[in-house]
Amino acid sequence: MEDEGLSKIPNLHIARLKFLCTMPEYDLNQKYQAKKQLMRDVEEASMAPFYQETCKEMKWEIDHELLKKMKTINETEMKRLSNALEDAEKNRGESEVRDIMLEKAEYLSKIGDKEGSLAALRQTYDKTMALGQKMDIIFHLIRIGFFYLDHDLIRRNIQKAESLLEEGGDWDRRNRLKVYRGLYALAIRDFRTAAISFLDTISTFTSYELMDYKQFVTYTVVASIISLERVDLKNKVVNGSEILEVLHELPNIKQFLNSLYNCNYNLFFVALGNIEQIIKFDRYVHPHYRFYVNEMKIRVYKQLLQSYKSLTLQYMANAFGVSTEYIDKELSRLVAAGRLNCKINKVMGFVETNRSDVKNGQYQAIVKHGDALLNRMQKLSRIINV
Repeated sequence: MEDEGLSKIPNLHIARLKFLCTMPEYDLNQKYQAKKQLMRDVEEASMAPFYQETCKEMKWEIDHELLKKMKTINETEMKRLSNALEDAEKNRGESEVRDIMLEKAEYLSKIGDKEGSLAALRQTYDKTMALGQKMDIIFHLIRIGFFYLDHDLIRRNIQKAESLLEEGGDWDRRNRLKVYRGLYALAIRDFRTAAISFLDTISTFTSYELMDYKQFVTYTVVASIISLERVDLKNKVVNGSEILEVLHELPNIKQFLNSLYNCNYNLFFVALGNIEQIIKFDRYVHPHYRFYVNEMKIRVYKQLLQSYKSLTLQYMANAFGVSTEYIDKELSRLVAAGRLNCKINKVMGFVETNRSDVKNGQYQAIVKHGDALLNRMQKLSRIINV
């Protein structure tokens, strides 16, 4: 199925390996293996520009012999493409010229020449007439944005793609854009948009140039569990046939989802710890992993508290498999921050929930807004009378 996706240029796996090499908390042996694989991939693709940039950023010693070898390969290929382009401009049609321009742009992208590839892709875009081909170039620009985590580049081209789709566009590219939009939403902590976008394409996923299907399901569950209401979570994720087909291959994700939904709180903190390690070393979600863990704790505390009018700290501690001191400290922090609607009686050692009366709150809001409207009308009538 992976051949249904667009070309894996640039190779986002290389960007992931580089990210892991920057992580001080990453296991030293795994980091060594990541660097080793990164260098193999760089040499195989002759990524001279990327290699120079990475060595400078990571303060690695440059292998000048390797760099010279890769630069020679790059120069030879660029010369071949330039000659082919010159010949096409003289002896062939516009379609052939465009194809060689695109090949040149893709090669620059493949070797990690960001500015060169962006300029070449934009020139190719200007030469392109077909809407589908224009969309594919924009998808490539978005992938370059993902490779370098250039949020401005990603955002502008997603907006451009959305505008193009208003003119038309086939079903496959519409679905592909949802995946791209969802991945960007994940990277900017918009978990709800990510969940909705991913769930819309869970049965039609073909964007293998971004990730494999198991990674896609992982992102879908991670985004859904923090953003969807319990009913939607059950219908779309817990009972989702496409997700269930893959979930048995993702034991940590499966435990995380089921421990929350089935209220197995003693397993939840273990599962959350495993999820924390997954998203901590994910280049898209890493900036938000602390936020994610904190929000999931709040969600599970609320889920337990809403079932009771009051309960003891000891009961909560036993339910989550932690100490009463830990629960006391956690609840105190969240209550003080206004994130949990409850009171803690430390003398008696229990927690009392404050259930907000939604209808009464709505009634008070209507009265307040009604009074404000009447006052404005009275002032207006006085002005008119004058």
